[in-house]
Amino acid sequence: MPALALKYRPTRLDEMIGQPHLLGKGAVLSQLIKTNALPHTFFYGPPGCGKTTLARIIASSLDRPFYEMNATTLKIEEVRKIFKEFIHSFQKPLLFIDEVHRLSKNQQEVLLPFMENYAGLIIGASTENPYYSLTAAMRSRSHLFELYSIDGKHLYAYLEQIISKEGLHVEEAAKEYLVFSSGGDVRAMLNLLESAAAVQSPVSLATLKQIRPHAIQAGSSESDSHYELTSAMIKSIRGSDIDASIYYLARLIEGGEPAEFIARRLAILASEDIGNANPPALTLASSTLTIVKHIGYPEARISLSQLVIYLASSPKSNAAYTAINAAMQDIQSGATHPIPSHIKTHAKAYLYPHDFNGWVEQSYLSTPKKYYQSKQIGFEKTLFEWHEKITSHF
Repeated sequence: MPALALKYRPTRLDEMIGQPHLLGKGAVLSQLIKTNALPHTFFYGPPGCGKTTLARIIASSLDRPFYEMNATTLKIEEVRKIFKEFIHSFQKPLLFIDEVHRLSKNQQEVLLPFMENYAGLIIGASTENPYYSLTAAMRSRSHLFELYSIDGKHLYAYLEQIISKEGLHVEEAAKEYLVFSSGGDVRAMLNLLESAAAVQSPVSLATLKQIRPHAIQAGSSESDSHYELTSAMIKSIRGSDIDASIYYLARLIEGGEPAEFIARRLAILASEDIGNANPPALTLASSTLTIVKHIGYPEARISLSQLVIYLASSPKSNAAYTAINAAMQDIQSGATHPIPSHIKTHAKAYLYPHDFNGWVEQSYLSTPKKYYQSKQIGFEKTLFEWHEKITSHF
């Protein structure tokens, strides 16, 4: 019997799960595929969310020969050979390139002519956003779409279908563990189910945990979602409750939450909730993120604990958070202020502050606007006093 992940791999767009923003009713990507108007496209998203499957479905829907390559082993001559075979054909191939963010500039330059004259349709995929790894020329000739990890609701419904079709017996607690421990990865969920079903029937939670002791991406306890636990930890830190913060950190760790995920959330909090009230918080959060990437569990728990205690003990200010949000809200609402002529590049009327003992009065916004409001908490008070002194008239 073929592996479950292969056996139940979707072959039609309506069989894809968990990507309604791209493939739901009226979604743009779905329409582009159905009308055969899809340009060169790059997909990115976490493992097991359907990037390769979607590319294969597109090839089938458009009736195109499908060629699958990996950017790490892609050979230019092979690419040229593929396109050469179809040079006089009305049927053009679909070239799928995985790990597209690893394409070298030389490889991208070779692909450009084929993209330009549409010798074939190129679709790339990556677990990382390839925007910054692709050249401007590649980006201008393609679209970029993000796929999300499959949410628990869709995963659970899909799991129930597979269990029914395969005639398997799975305990309810085991079903819950199959879903949450797979972190939105359909392939990982079905692989775990298949291994456990080969060991016993009905499949039990104990057996699953022997095979996969911890969640592979986004872990949680069995009674609380990982989102709720993460939110509880963040709110406890924001509220300066050290013990509650440590408790929820422990719950996340015991639930198999990846150390990197926790560190990333704490790094966000360091700017959003502490900011310039205690600037070293962001530095410590950055260092912790780097450390846990290299050491992993069990030692990573100590670094995370140290960071959580430091953040919970720090003075809090969300002034940086509210300032950027206010400015972005202005821009999104159409309040775009022209750059004053005297601070444009090579402007002769520009007053160089260093020629005036560090500060000179001149406008930098065509329409004066106040976005940042210092709360004068912690080090923020020092920054406020510095700024007041700098901008005071001499």
